[in-house]
Amino acid sequence: MRAMSANPASNANPPAPESGAGASAPAASPTFSPLYQQIKGLITQSLESGEWKPGEIIPSEVELAGRYKVSQGTVRKAIDELAADNLLVRRQGKGTFVATHNEERAQFRFLRLLADDGAEHPHISKLLECRRLRASADIARQLDLKPSDPVVLIRRLLQFDGEATVLDEIWLPGAVFRGLTAERLAEYKGPLYAMFEADFGTRMIRATEKIRAVAADPAVADLLNVPAGFPLLSVDRVSYTYGDRPVEVRRGWYVTTGYYYQNDLS
Repeated sequence: MRAMSANPASNANPPAPESGAGASAPAASPTFSPLYQQIKGLITQSLESGEWKPGEIIPSEVELAGRYKVSQGTVRKAIDELAADNLLVRRQGKGTFVATHNEERAQFRFLRLLADDGAEHPHISKLLECRRLRASADIARQLDLKPSDPVVLIRRLLQFDGEATVLDEIWLPGAVFRGLTAERLAEYKGPLYAMFEADFGTRMIRATEKIRAVAADPAVADLLNVPAGFPLLSVDRVSYTYGDRPVEVRRGWYVTTGYYYQNDLS
C-alpha cells in the first residue's frame, strides 16, 4: 500500500475535510495520494488492528463519512476498492462486512484447482506432518526472517473425490504461529486460512505465484499415487497479510488429470 500523506495512526487526525482542500501538496511530492486512498488506508488500519473482526459488519458509509469528515462518495469509493481487494464484502440490503476465509466464496480464492466440468469439488485435507524447525536461507529470505529463525512446516495432502490430488509443503513464521501443532490442525475441520485468521489473527490478503510443469520425483509420486516422472503442476506461492508482510511460503504439486488451474487476471 502506498504511503499516505495523512497520519493514519489516530482517528483524532483524519484527512482534512474536502471542503477545505485549498492547499495542495507540491506537484512533485511522491507522498501525495487521493483522498479516497487515504480513507482506504484508515479503514484498512482498523481492519488490521481488529477494530472490526472478520465476518462483522462495519459502520455505514454515512457513519464513516462523519467519522473521517469526508463525503459519503469518498467513503464509497474507498469501500469499493476494499471490496475489490477482497477485504470487505457488500451484502445487498444488509451492509458491508469484513471478509473472512470461512465464507464459501473465499475458500476457492487461493485454491484454484477446478474440475474439467468447471465445478468446485469439495476436498478433504490429510495432515502428513507439522513441526517446528529452523528456517533455511531461502525460506527466511521469502518470509523476511533472519536465517535460522523458527518456522512451522506443514505437509498435507488434498484429496478430491477420494483421490490424492495436491501435495502441499507450507512454511509459516514461528513467532506468528506459536502454539500451532499437529494436534491442533487435526482437530480443526474448516479451511486452513480460516484457522490462521481466527486462531492466530493472521489474514491472508494476497499471494504471488510461480507455476511450472515438473516431473514427479519418487517421493512426491508415491504420496500422490502416480508413477515417478508423472507430469505435475508445481505452484510456488508467497502469501501476504496487511502491510504486505509475507506470512506463508507454500509449494504445491498438483495432479491435473481431470482438473485445470484457473487464475483470473485483471
